[in-house]
Amino acid sequence: MAAVLPALARAAILPRRLRYAAPQAPALAVLVLLAAPPVALGEGPATLTDAASAALVVWCAVRLLRERARPLTGRAALILGAPVAGFAVAALAAAEADTALVGLCRHLQVFVLVPAAVMLTLRGPRDFRLLAWAVVALALAQGAIGVRQFLTRTGASYMGQDIRAVGTFGPQDVMGMATLVSYGIVVAVALALDPRPGRGQRGVALACAAALSVPLTLSFSRGAWIATALACGVMLLLSGVRRALAVLLALAAAGVVLVGGLGVGSQLVAERVGTIGRVTVAPDRSVTDRYALWDAALGIWREHPVTGVGPKGFPAHRDSHASVALSSGSDTGGAGEAFRREPLLSPHNMYLLVLSEQGLVGLTALAGSLAALLVLGLRGLRAAPRRGLDAGCGLAAVGLLVWQVLDFAYADIGGSATVMTAVVLGLAAWWALSDDRTRSGAAAR
Repeated sequence: MAAVLPALARAAILPRRLRYAAPQAPALAVLVLLAAPPVALGEGPATLTDAASAALVVWCAVRLLRERARPLTGRAALILGAPVAGFAVAALAAAEADTALVGLCRHLQVFVLVPAAVMLTLRGPRDFRLLAWAVVALALAQGAIGVRQFLTRTGASYMGQDIRAVGTFGPQDVMGMATLVSYGIVVAVALALDPRPGRGQRGVALACAAALSVPLTLSFSRGAWIATALACGVMLLLSGVRRALAVLLALAAAGVVLVGGLGVGSQLVAERVGTIGRVTVAPDRSVTDRYALWDAALGIWREHPVTGVGPKGFPAHRDSHASVALSSGSDTGGAGEAFRREPLLSPHNMYLLVLSEQGLVGLTALAGSLAALLVLGLRGLRAAPRRGLDAGCGLAAVGLLVWQVLDFAYADIGGSATVMTAVVLGLAAWWALSDDRTRSGAAAR
C-alpha cells in the first residue's frame, strides 16, 4: 500500500500538468511539425507549419475575446505594430499588387501576428521554459538527423560529396537545420547560465549545447557559426565578466585538445573555417554571388528610396541591377533530391531585402522594432535581480534576439524554418514587453 500511494499521487499530478500546458499546445504543435519534413499545402509556398502558425494566431484571438482581456499595452502595440505601417505602405505603392499582397501576408505572419500570439499566450516563466526546452528538443531531433546524414553520406551536396547536414529540410533549404540547431544552442547555454537553475538543469543544458555543436559544425554554415558564437559570448558577458573569461579559457583549452591533440574535425570543416577570413580577399562563388546580390539590392533601393519596389519585388528587378559577377543560380542536390539549379531570388540579407522592397519606410519600421525589443530586453535583464524577474528566461530571450539580428545580416526569411523565427521573436517580445508580474511568474500563480 505504501508503494501504491506515491504512484497514485503522481498519476493525479499528470492531468493537472497537462491542463496547465494546454494553452501552449498550438505553439508546441508548430515545433512538432518542424521536426518532420515540410508538407506543402497545394501548389503554393505555404506549408503545414504555416497552417499551424495560423491556428496559433486564431487560438490566441479566441482566448482574448472569451476572456475580454486587453491584448497589448500601448508600448507593446506600438513596437510590434510599427512594421505593419512600413509593410502596408510598400504594398500599396507596389506595381504588382498580387505579388505584393502575398509578401505583405508573409511579413505580417513572421514579424507581427505570430510573435504577438506567442507573447500573449505565455503566462509566465514556466510557459517560457516549456517552449524553450521544446526548442532544444526540436534542435536535438533535427541535429541527430543531420549527423546521420554526414556519417552515411546522405546529406546535401557539398564540395562534390553528399555530406552537408540539413536535417529534414532538404538541399533547397540548407539553412533550416542550422537555424534550428543554433536556436537550440543559444537556449541551452542561456539555461545553463541561469543564476537560479532547477535541479540538474545546468548539467542537462550544457550536455545539450555540447551535443548540438556537432550538427552545427556539420551544417557548414559560416554565418550560423559566427552568429551562435557571438550570441553566446554576449550572454556570457551579461552573466558576469569573470564567468565569461573562465568559460572562454575552458573552451579554448578544449579546442586545442580536440582539434590539435586528438585531430577531431575533418579537413572540409577546417577549410570552411578558413574561408571566413578570406571573404574579402579571395571569396568563393557563394560569397561572390552574395556580394552581387547585395549590390543589386542597393541599386534597386537607389531607384525607389522611399517605399521600394514592393514585397516580393526583388526577383523581378534583380537582373536589371545585378553585375556580371552574379551566377545564374546555386547548385543543389543530395539528401534524397536530384541535382538542380536554384535561382537566386533574394539578396540573402534581411535588411537589404527590406530596403530594396520596402524602402527606408519599411527598413526604419522593422529595424526600429527589433532595436526596441533588444533595448527593452537588456534593460529588463539588468533589472532582473532587483525586481525578482526570471533572469534565465531573460538571458534566453536576449540571446535569441541577438542571434536573429546578426543572422539577418547574411540571411532572410524563406523556407519552413521561417515560422520558427516568428516563434523566437515572440519569446523575445514576451520578455521585452511583458510587465514585471508576468516575467516573475506572479501573474500565473
